Amino acid sequence: MRAGFGQFRQATPEYLRFAGQYGATDVLLNNPDLPGAGGRWELHDLVKLRLAVEQHGPKLSAIENVPTSFYDHIMLAGPRRDEQIENMIYTVRNIARAGIPIFGYNWMPSHVWRTTPAVIRCGALATAFDYEEAKALPLTHDRAYTEEEMWDNLEYWIKIITPVAEEEGIRLGIHPCDPPVEALGGIPQLLRSFDSYRRLVEIVPSDCNAIEFCQGTFSEMQGDDIYEMIRYFGERKKILYVHFRNVSGQVPKFHEEFINTGYVDMYRAMKIYHEVGFDSFFIDDHVPHTHQDTEWGHRGRAFANGYIQAMIEAVTKQSVD
Repeated sequence: MRAGFGQFRQATPEYLRFAGQYGATDVLLNNPDLPGAGGRWELHDLVKLRLAVEQHGPKLSAIENVPTSFYDHIMLAGPRRDEQIENMIYTVRNIARAGIPIFGYNWMPSHVWRTTPAVIRCGALATAFDYEEAKALPLTHDRAYTEEEMWDNLEYWIKIITPVAEEEGIRLGIHPCDPPVEALGGIPQLLRSFDSYRRLVEIVPSDCNAIEFCQGTFSEMQGDDIYEMIRYFGERKKILYVHFRNVSGQVPKFHEEFINTGYVDMYRAMKIYHEVGFDSFFIDDHVPHTHQDTEWGHRGRAFANGYIQAMIEAVTKQSVD
């Protein structure tokens, strides 16, 4: 188990020095700032990106997300679906051939939703969500879509891309819908429960059809047990990496928290990852905005990453003792 940094787009020396100085062994770039002409990424740009990261010490272990415009017609069965599928196959092959072993993506054509922020410890600001408030917002696309449509579209895609991933030796994982509610803006939030993820991984039973395990979002799932989900998917080696963050509770209403103040027992969670033999990395994900911090949250991320490293050390040393 390792500590990494993520949630930035540009592999600048400043970000990479920060990651290396604070002990990250792995870097995850979220929707990296690469040329995307024609709706796809080129091999030479991805190789340059990986080398830029490795010059500063950490490994570029994953790319999370491409621009939504690369595959929105795949998610919604739009008229350009076949074109986008060909471009995504091209991009996934290039990510693999550039030496980047994991590609994480989402099934949220309307992106992540939040409502009025929450004031938490000592005046820090955290993102929040209230389903009643969100229900009043308009449609995000041309019409409302059904759950059956969205599942059909997802299954169509998984059955095409998984054999490509197996051929190229890259693992693919889908982020849960955040927030994990029934629908937002007319778009069903498919991956909102334990049951939906069990269905996902059975579409094509393959090591390459896996999970981008955002523990924060899994913790938001109404009625589901976060510790059970960690154990279930961890024992089956379906967890590619972890967004290790904490929240106040579950939908229909929650807010994000400092890593050590939410409802999830983070020590208990980390012990389960260790017990099931999880051997990848954790990143901090979202952090509250604190006094005089940067927009990206350098102070908050340093705090969260240090906490993650201490948790890893605590559970691994305990098992030896």
